[in-house]
Amino acid sequence: MAVGQDTIWEKFLQQIIRPLINEDKLREFQENTDWERVEADYSNSNVDYPEYYKSQNFHGVKKGYLNPSAAVSYDPITQYVLLPNETWIRQGVIEAVAGQPRRILDLGCGTGSTTVLLKQAFPDAEVIGLDLSPYMLFMGEIKAQEQGLEIKWVHGKAEATDFPEASFDVVTASLLFHETPPAASKAILREAFRLLKPGGQVIILDGNQKTLRQANWLTEIFEEPYLKDYAANSVEAWMGAANFEVVQTKELWWVNQITTGMKPIPVVVHYSPSTTTGENEIKGMSAPAF
Repeated sequence: MAVGQDTIWEKFLQQIIRPLINEDKLREFQENTDWERVEADYSNSNVDYPEYYKSQNFHGVKKGYLNPSAAVSYDPITQYVLLPNETWIRQGVIEAVAGQPRRILDLGCGTGSTTVLLKQAFPDAEVIGLDLSPYMLFMGEIKAQEQGLEIKWVHGKAEATDFPEASFDVVTASLLFHETPPAASKAILREAFRLLKPGGQVIILDGNQKTLRQANWLTEIFEEPYLKDYAANSVEAWMGAANFEVVQTKELWWVNQITTGMKPIPVVVHYSPSTTTGENEIKGMSAPAF
C-alpha cells in the first residue's frame, strides 16, 4: 500500500486502520493481477487525463488513482473511514432517487460501491458507472459479478462524457467533488445538466461543507489536495449556476451531505383559437419525466 512519507495516513490513520485490514490478502491479489491487461481492457485510448487528476497523490498514494494500489486498497480503507457506516451513507443516494428511472449514470464511480447499490435498488434500469481510473473500474466489475449484476463500466471524464444529450433520468456522483478542483466540479454539473432529460435528477453525495468549514481540522486528516477548496464552496450554488432547480441539501450523519436538483421541464404554451382576447393558457409539469 504505497503512500507518501510523513503523511497523515502514516502518522495517524494507519495505526488505527492497519490492524483491521488483511494486508497479506490485498498484497496477494495485487501481485497476482495482470494490471497491464486490466489497463488494456478497461482503458479508452481517447481519454486525455486532466492535469488535476494525473498530477496529484490522492490519499497519499503515489500517482493517485492511476496506481493499481489505490484501487486495491480503496474499499478496505473506506469502510472504516466513511462513518458511521459506509453502506448507510451511500444508501442516502438511493433514498434520494424519485420515481423509477430507466437510465442511471454514476459519475466518478470509483470501485462501484454506489453503482452496485443503484442497480440493486433499480434492477430494471440500465446503470452505467464512469470513472477515470481503469483499475477502479476493474474492481467495480468484480463487485458487480459477485452480486450477479449487469452494469456497464465506462472509462471517461465526468466533465466530458460523450454520452448523448438528455439521455439519462438520474445522474449521481458519490464522494467525487471533494477530489476535484471547483472549476472541474462546476463543469461536471454542467455536463450532468446536459445529460439529463427534462425532469431528471442530479444527486451529489459528499462531505458536509458546513461541517468541514466549522471543523477545518478534518481537512488535514486525509490526503486530499482539493478538500479545502471544496469545503469553502457550496454545491447548492454550483447547481444553481448550472441551471438546476428545486435544489436542496440534506445532512447525513453530520460529516456528509446529499444535494439534489432537477433539470427543469420546459413550460408548454397552449394557444386557444376560441379566445378572442389573445390570452394564452400556460401549462407546466413539475414531476420527474420517468
